[in-house]
Amino acid sequence: MELGELRKSYRGDTEAFEERHLVSLDPIEQFRAWFQEALECPAIGEVNAMCLATCTRDGKPSARMVLLKGFGQDGFRFFTNYESRKGKELDSNPFASLVFYWEPLCRQYLRKKNAELEERYRDTTVPRPDYWGAYIVEPEVLEFWQGQTNRLHDRIVFRRLRDRGEPLGAMTHRGHGDWVYERFSP
Repeated sequence: MELGELRKSYRGDTEAFEERHLVSLDPIEQFRAWFQEALECPAIGEVNAMCLATCTRDGKPSARMVLLKGFGQDGFRFFTNYESRKGKELDSNPFASLVFYWEPLCRQYLRKKNAELEERYRDTTVPRPDYWGAYIVEPEVLEFWQGQTNRLHDRIVFRRLRDRGEPLGAMTHRGHGDWVYERFSP
């Protein structure tokens, strides 16, 4: 199999994603607009699936798939496991996420155990383990990327200013609130 043949044809240069195409100068609102477009696209199976990567203090990376459960001015909400302990904790209680954690097991065992636990917790709340949680992550940088067939991909990056009085470079533009945005090279 030649993997290079799998390359997707993106938009042409005349359809480039330019700063004037931003729906909002607030990156959370821009994300919301693109997310809404994705929701309306039947070809995208699980629109809210995303990869969350963190690392330990000694630099060991860990990445896992999580489900985005909300977003707003306070950040992004998602369900995760004990490896990610950043942000504000939320109270949420999806049954399978609480009962089944990282256990090596076979599918038959999973089905049997699920049936037992559904019966056990039929009329009560499933207790939440200490290692499970949902968090709000407050972003510092958001990048919006759109592929171009000529590989001059569009990358518009929003970042929060630490100091609102910080002078901006010639290619840095003020966004909403404490956000600025810039175009990065492909």
